[in-house]
Amino acid sequence: MNLSFLILIPLLTAIAILVAKGTKQVRTIALAGSVLQLGAVLNLFWQYHVTRANGNNAQMLFEDDYTWFSPLNIHYHIGVDGISVAMILLTSLVVVAGVLVSWAQDKLSKEFFFLLIFLSMGAYGFFISLDLFTLFFFLEVAVIPKFLLIGIWGSGKKEYSAMKLALMLMGGSGFIFIGLLGLYFNTNINGAHSFDLLQIAKVPVPLAVQKIFFPFAFAGFGIFTALFPFHTWVPDGHSSAPTAASMFLAGISMKLGGYGCLRVATYLMPQAAHEYQWIIILLSCIGIIYGAFATMMQKDLKYINAYSSVSHTGFVLFGIGMLTQTAINGAVMQMVSHGLMTALFFAVIGMIYSRTHTRMVDQLGGLLKVIPFISTVFMIAGLTSLGLPGFSGFVAEMTVFMGSWQNPDGWYRIATILACASIVVTAVYILRAAGKTLMGPITDSHYNVLTDANWSEKLASGLLIIAIVAIGIAPFWLTDLIGPGTEAIMNKLMAVTH
Repeated sequence: MNLSFLILIPLLTAIAILVAKGTKQVRTIALAGSVLQLGAVLNLFWQYHVTRANGNNAQMLFEDDYTWFSPLNIHYHIGVDGISVAMILLTSLVVVAGVLVSWAQDKLSKEFFFLLIFLSMGAYGFFISLDLFTLFFFLEVAVIPKFLLIGIWGSGKKEYSAMKLALMLMGGSGFIFIGLLGLYFNTNINGAHSFDLLQIAKVPVPLAVQKIFFPFAFAGFGIFTALFPFHTWVPDGHSSAPTAASMFLAGISMKLGGYGCLRVATYLMPQAAHEYQWIIILLSCIGIIYGAFATMMQKDLKYINAYSSVSHTGFVLFGIGMLTQTAINGAVMQMVSHGLMTALFFAVIGMIYSRTHTRMVDQLGGLLKVIPFISTVFMIAGLTSLGLPGFSGFVAEMTVFMGSWQNPDGWYRIATILACASIVVTAVYILRAAGKTLMGPITDSHYNVLTDANWSEKLASGLLIIAIVAIGIAPFWLTDLIGPGTEAIMNKLMAVTH
């Protein structure tokens, strides 16, 4: 399995879009390229499963390593474990759904689909990179397209939101780069500094160095995943972005941060992770509770989903901060679950807005009577968000809570109880939003002539719902996939406590 195809397919698709003629051809190429991505990822998933079943217990599979810039010992080193495969699978599903939901996009469609596909290339490259510089390179690839997607195709305060998002994420990138340079200059492997993640993991990084650079790395990646108090770009960015960009931002981009917090900061600086554990848990717990109560105050459907994302991604950092394998498993599952759920939620909000031209809950009502398919998808997304059994949200959050309770510290158990209590608040704002939007009498006579979802919207929704239910009903395939990866991280964390 050649992982470079995951980068080449979106790159070639983006180039083909640029030379395409007419909106119809652009859409067709974008869809074909995204489906090809999904096919390649499903093949990767199968090949990974077969290779593991055949007894290959290497930490990373399908590795390739080429020297990129020898003076600084920078390599194009790629490979995957189960955590990477799960994130790549999430990315491919959201990209296909995003293209389908944007099928009616006619404003600068060529540029729109080019940027959307280009974003996916950055995500794939990030998740397969085993060289920290290469990882950072692909992280940066994804920032500018987000700025353009919001600034050009967004709504509301789009220029302000695009600038705020870009500046916040670039600030996070600056923190990350300081953390990576700290690791690079304080590791000596065969007489040379190295960005290689696997090699750095094999050598002890001095505790004093870890204490200095762990906060930079964790906070930098944390900004991408809405770590309190650096979360303020999320509501503005999500609410102003076009539908597909919102799906990508919440479904994939925020997962880059969680993945980096786990794979880079926690794994490579385990002693510092123990030292700063209480701060991570405190900030993530505040984010969970604050996000839930802030969501209750929102009247705009996009702001409801954006603020709830602050709360739900808090569970990712909360699970990582607990430093137990079950909690870390739950954190990875929450990344996948939240990516699917929030992409579905933003997709259905976009469907409602394109028909009613409003996202204000108070101006909606009775939609279940006129657009039953879209209303049903809305309910499924909402029930996944509040953790209804049978959907992925329940499995992921319960795994985080169970793993968190395994930490015997009394204060951390109090934090776990507080985090659990946020579920009640989530149920309040989800059921209230669904009730006012879908139930009751039709509030505007114009809604009587609304058309339900078209084929592309139904296909996008169905794809995401199938994945959500697949995790909710049979989560073992996901836990088996990510288990060896989280075990390797846990072994590193346990080694420094003895």
